[in-house]
Amino acid sequence: MVLQAEEGLITRYRRILVATAVPAERDAVAQAFGGSAEDVRLPGALLRRTAGRCDLLAAGVGPALAAASTATALTAAALAGTPYGLVVSTGIGGGFPPEAPLGSLVVADAITVADLGADTADGFLPVTELGFGTITHRPPEPLVRVVSEATGARTGTVLTVSTVTGTAARAAELRARHPRALAEGMEGFGVAEAAAAHGVPALEIRAVSNPVGPRDRAAWRVGDALAALTEAFGKLTPALESWTSV
Repeated sequence: MVLQAEEGLITRYRRILVATAVPAERDAVAQAFGGSAEDVRLPGALLRRTAGRCDLLAAGVGPALAAASTATALTAAALAGTPYGLVVSTGIGGGFPPEAPLGSLVVADAITVADLGADTADGFLPVTELGFGTITHRPPEPLVRVVSEATGARTGTVLTVSTVTGTAARAAELRARHPRALAEGMEGFGVAEAAAAHGVPALEIRAVSNPVGPRDRAAWRVGDALAALTEAFGKLTPALESWTSV
């Protein structure tokens, strides 16, 4: 692959850890692999090892639990002498219309936490402007291209929030602060933080189940988004496994 030549990292990468929030998302991804799978019990988490190179983890809802579960899986693999070469945060999420319509896919070229910081009289200050921390992780550009080309996913910022957006005012505020935002989820930044601590690259891929804005459960298309997730990983797996081959 061209990607291998560009990166020159082919010998570094091995298995892939795919982290979702909930079992329904994990199972949607698992359908893309077929075959048998083995469950491995970790402290506070259950890992599903597929016949290919991907291990699936329902890491939990929200950035804190997702980070803790992902760190557990990464640490266990490193201690066993089989470290992961890539972490993929995935699942369904909200899309900012009109750029990310229902049922579409988004791959993050920036994984950004939207609400880590401080409220002030002059507006929100991200934690970086308070003098510490980070708010963005950037996946490898060549890999983002591979994902986009393989799946047709739109490329842009995916926001991580601890509270799902439920009003037009909140959606407008997020877009004003993050003009390139295409989607929001609740786990991506936490997963990326854990990956960064282990020196492992991270991706985030979201299938859009609902528009970011006024909360209207009747308008959600969760089933369609889960189906899009299965289809995406069916197309993605060969590219990801080639990129992480040893």
